[in-house]
Amino acid sequence: MLRSITIASFLESTIVPIPLEAVLVPLMQARREKLWLIALMATVGCIIGAVFGYALGYYLFDVVGDWVINTFSNPEQFEQVKQKMQGQGFWFVLSLGIIPIPFQIAMLAAGATKFSLVLFLLATVIARSIRYFGLALVVYYAGNHAERIIQKHKTKALVGLSILVLLLWWLSTLI
Repeated sequence: MLRSITIASFLESTIVPIPLEAVLVPLMQARREKLWLIALMATVGCIIGAVFGYALGYYLFDVVGDWVINTFSNPEQFEQVKQKMQGQGFWFVLSLGIIPIPFQIAMLAAGATKFSLVLFLLATVIARSIRYFGLALVVYYAGNHAERIIQKHKTKALVGLSILVLLLWWLSTLI
């Protein structure tokens, strides 16, 4: 079961942009004795997937990057994006790891711009831990009512977390 969660999380973070929450919450409710381990394995699967996505951006962009830049942009614009990614990439990755936007964007952008792998992994671990351990926390306290509570407050929680991350991002530019 735990291996399946890790594989499903890997797939969700790489090629299947369908939220894992639909499976995780009922599983966490049914297996409360393994609640924290389920959250950990989902996080590990996502991190492995993130490294895979980063590598794709890192290596494949070298192969097709010039064509992509010249077709959809220009070298000057890409250089600006690259500089912004180097300066604010941590917050970009952290934001996309929390906000319900496909995380593949962050993985590929980080790899393509050769963003620091260590900072990429740190932002990924923080974002995905918030996501999966946050679900586990709700299940821990709400039990069988967790799905209803998550469904009812999901948008408010995502907006609140997004505002918090964006505020921290903004504050980091002042320091």
